[in-house]
Amino acid sequence: MKSAKWYFDFVSPFAYLQNLRLDEFSAHLKIDRKPLLFAGLLKHWDSKGPAELTPKRLFTYRHVQWMADRLDIPLYFPERHPFNPIPILRLCIAAGSSKKTVDSIFKCIWEEGLVGDDPENWNAFCSAVGLSVSEANELISKTEIKSELKLNGENAIEQGVYGVPTLLVDGHLFWGYDSTNLALDYLVNPGLFDSPNMKRLEALPD
Repeated sequence: MKSAKWYFDFVSPFAYLQNLRLDEFSAHLKIDRKPLLFAGLLKHWDSKGPAELTPKRLFTYRHVQWMADRLDIPLYFPERHPFNPIPILRLCIAAGSSKKTVDSIFKCIWEEGLVGDDPENWNAFCSAVGLSVSEANELISKTEIKSELKLNGENAIEQGVYGVPTLLVDGHLFWGYDSTNLALDYLVNPGLFDSPNMKRLEALPD
């Protein structure tokens, strides 16, 4: 079975939606979940997130809500967005970045509407991943936890990751929720990008 990396940030509603589909890859992939700071990618590539562009912000929120409603997926936007995701990203790493951990944190934010950096919500996040507040506070302050989060971002950038969520398979980047079916097709047909029309795209001038 192939291994893949899934780069994500809890601040992204598209990552929440794709996370719910990762089980569809279970027959083909062993997925290593890699939390990272989306803002770090934006800074490196000198770009802006959807919420930073006023006209794009509302459209993006509507689009996500529409997709969730259409797919009958529970989604309730946090009262404040974007928020600083660093504490919960570190919490995720401290709790092992397991599927259960990732699912639980996404549920708190995108189903229950809890703002990720609100101190009043911290107990709920800690409880969701099976840690007491004191245990979590001690763990997320450790140098190795902070370093792992930073390293995830650095490794992602080295591999060309520019946004979240991104699934990295065989060196190919599948960015965004709407690339999920493309990634599934690639796993069934690994020669997908070798057709003349696909190869031509690689040679188009900048």
